[in-house]
Amino acid sequence: MATAEQLHQSVEGLTITGLLRRNARQFADRPALTTGTGPDAATLSWSRLRGEVAALTRGLATLGLSRGDRLLIAMSKRLEHWIADLAAIHLGALPCSTYDTLSTEQIRFVARHSAATVLVLEGEEQMRRWQPVLEDLPHLRAVVVLDPGVVPAGDRRFVTYADLRVPPGAPPGVPPGVPLDDDAFEVLTDAATADQPLTVVYTSGTTGEPKGVVLTHRNVIYESLMQDHLVTVPEHPRTVAYLPMAHIAERVLGIYLPICNAGHVTICPDPAQLLPTLLAVRPHGFFGVPRVWEKLAAGLRAKLGTLPEEQAAAIAQARGVALEVFRLRSAGKDIPAELDAALEQLDTRLLRPIRAAVGLDECHRAFSGAAPIPSPVVEFLASVGLPVYEVWGLSETTGAATVSTPEVFALGAVGRPGPGVEVRVAADGELFVRGPVVFSGYLRADGGTEAATDPDGWLPTGDIGAVDERGILSITDRKKEIIITDGGKNIAPTRIESLLRAHPLVAHAVAIGDRRPYVTALLVLDEEAAPLWARANGIATGDLEELARHPEVLAALDKAVAEANTALSRAEQVKKYRVVAGPWTAESGELTPKLSLRRKAIHTLHASVIASMYA
Repeated sequence: MATAEQLHQSVEGLTITGLLRRNARQFADRPALTTGTGPDAATLSWSRLRGEVAALTRGLATLGLSRGDRLLIAMSKRLEHWIADLAAIHLGALPCSTYDTLSTEQIRFVARHSAATVLVLEGEEQMRRWQPVLEDLPHLRAVVVLDPGVVPAGDRRFVTYADLRVPPGAPPGVPPGVPLDDDAFEVLTDAATADQPLTVVYTSGTTGEPKGVVLTHRNVIYESLMQDHLVTVPEHPRTVAYLPMAHIAERVLGIYLPICNAGHVTICPDPAQLLPTLLAVRPHGFFGVPRVWEKLAAGLRAKLGTLPEEQAAAIAQARGVALEVFRLRSAGKDIPAELDAALEQLDTRLLRPIRAAVGLDECHRAFSGAAPIPSPVVEFLASVGLPVYEVWGLSETTGAATVSTPEVFALGAVGRPGPGVEVRVAADGELFVRGPVVFSGYLRADGGTEAATDPDGWLPTGDIGAVDERGILSITDRKKEIIITDGGKNIAPTRIESLLRAHPLVAHAVAIGDRRPYVTALLVLDEEAAPLWARANGIATGDLEELARHPEVLAALDKAVAEANTALSRAEQVKKYRVVAGPWTAESGELTPKLSLRRKAIHTLHASVIASMYA
């Protein structure tokens, strides 16, 4: 494992533009980006990707995009999204991907706050959502549109993506100073510096207006190399990009990390096609938010439930061995040689085929983050030979600041700080982070950055946590989300919610009780697992509204709440609950685009249901 000093040395002098050039020269014909699977797949090699980036860089320069400008991208996950992003950074501009779930007011806020000069839109859907705010953006100079059919007639601000691609040479009408030849493009490549701003990532704004997090080349390269050093994967690793491009995890894992290790990214534009994509790609690494891992676990459980009795018994024995090894490793204990040898044989023969059913039989690095993942889900996945390790961090820490590794982890914890990263616990339990992954500051309206660290470089995270004797960090809650009952008890809602979400019927759980006499909960049915559970239990309907009222479902949830309460103190225990059919989505208002709970919105949207539990 690399030391902090070794990582600092390996990062020194590197830039994303320089690494892209290295890949185009050293790994010219290796695949870089693929969209789709099977015969319909389209792939760009590293040399072709850089060629496309060069052509669009020249085009963006004709629009006057230059160092320090901001460029907003409102586009689905497709090859052009990566190309536009990388072209902007060659000009020293800051690209920023926007969530496709933003409301009109949220679009207006991000567009105005960023003072973007160029906007890249995909097609009719993006045009419909962005057009109402275009006249309210005084800094906007040009709108690039992929679909020429939606360009408004007579509006000179609009240009098509195809028309903007400028090949080497000097076509008529190109303004002076545009980098038209390959030599000029290399000059742009060399102009980037490690501490130069690279991108802006807007936070989801769960506790207020979104903030523009400015990250540098050094931030993202250090984060990427840290991941590779902590948990190794094969050379040129295969990965799948399926999360929103505005999410810090996808920006690191889908753009910067593959550039650092010359990996091969397959783009999955539709999250509903994630499983077929995983089966086609067999990725070497995979990151999922808890809901993704919960769905994969539910699918595997359903598959195991269909196996013949003899095969199921053999697999159950193998799972027991895998889980025993996982628990020993979680506790920091040595694995007896005979147990390790037994698991290796059982895994190859019985467990690996199970992982193959979800395309993760070649996965060397499985991470979960963004929210706590229920321990029963982690243990189930570990029992089929797919240990999932939790990480913790923020957009402001370029993603993961702490990482669980196969060598050092604990169930329910988020690992140790990465090499060169420091974490300290304040007197009130708040966690502070310092190190090379900490961002340069929040974007100001004038284009500058406002530092968020103290004079010693410590960043307050707003998370509450503790460190055990092995140096492993556990997150107990968000500082602003602590419930204080009217009896003065301080209660961490995420612990309660994690216990409630352990039941396969539950997709989301929300603990209620701030300034109230006792804790209650909203339970949201899982739109995929609930109908499967109903069928397995002889219930004819799969309709969520009907299931939310079904006596057998309510009886099962009564038991789930009672079981959760056994692990909670008296003040934390859930006294009443209500079932919400769901599903909850970013569009329905209860979740952020990264699937975190919007607590304030939930209290507003479900005020009458919550009030009924305190009547």
